[in-house]
Amino acid sequence: MTAPDGSASPGDQRRAVEGAMTHVSALISAGHEVVLTHGNGPQVGNLLLKNQLAAGVVPPVPLDWCGAQTQATIGVLILNALGHRAAVLVTRTLVDPEDPAFADPVKPIGRYFSEAEARRFQELGQTWREFPGKGWRRVVASPEPLEILDAPAALALMDAGYTVVVAGGGGVPVVRAADGTLAGVEAVVDKDGAAAVLARAVGATVLVIATDVPGAVAGFGTAHARPIGGTTVAELRALQAEGHFASGSMGPKVESVLRFAEAGGRAVITSLELIGEALTGDAGTVVDGTAP
Repeated sequence: MTAPDGSASPGDQRRAVEGAMTHVSALISAGHEVVLTHGNGPQVGNLLLKNQLAAGVVPPVPLDWCGAQTQATIGVLILNALGHRAAVLVTRTLVDPEDPAFADPVKPIGRYFSEAEARRFQELGQTWREFPGKGWRRVVASPEPLEILDAPAALALMDAGYTVVVAGGGGVPVVRAADGTLAGVEAVVDKDGAAAVLARAVGATVLVIATDVPGAVAGFGTAHARPIGGTTVAELRALQAEGHFASGSMGPKVESVLRFAEAGGRAVITSLELIGEALTGDAGTVVDGTAP
């Protein structure tokens, strides 16, 4: 949801979303029932920078607030661009407060800063780490998504004929206290992992993860690189175990399609431009958990 050069100006974001929605609209016009989710990395990064620049004037808002704000902002862009009856849900994702990720936050967010600036934000309770040669960057936990709490609302809207945008950015991470109350936490949920949980919750038959490449590649960056087309859960798990998919790029996508396929669904990784062909099995990396 940025320009090809990574620019995230409002105009660039709007144009990127409009381009994406032309492909989604084609699916809806073809009669498919579509549920949409999306990332929010650049948008949250911008909000964090505003937090940091204005920290001496107004208190920085917590990370879960940033996630909720970006769900609404991106959602409005999608609504305006889609041209179909659609609705956006500000969505919470339940995580475990005892998830090991909270004890060792490693997910970098936002921009690089100097050590002096990082120390200032550490005094506000944030965790920052040095990345040699680049500077200091804030790190947060990335716990496993357990449940998309607002999936029942999404189902109600789907039953009413809406195309629903839900769990944007992986959803706003919340934990449940012993008395049942919910509270947001300083964390981010992997958007691909949340998409797999969401797909199961709404009864999707196909999970399509749209990215900027036609599909996953075994041996990426080597002389033996080969695209992965139709494959089985066992074959893709074996390639994963061999280390073919980087944790910061294709790794989460592969893990998410595997989990969905293992639960009996069909999952695809492909480029946004090929999502129509992906639904018919003619494009992308296809893992069919319904096959014998």
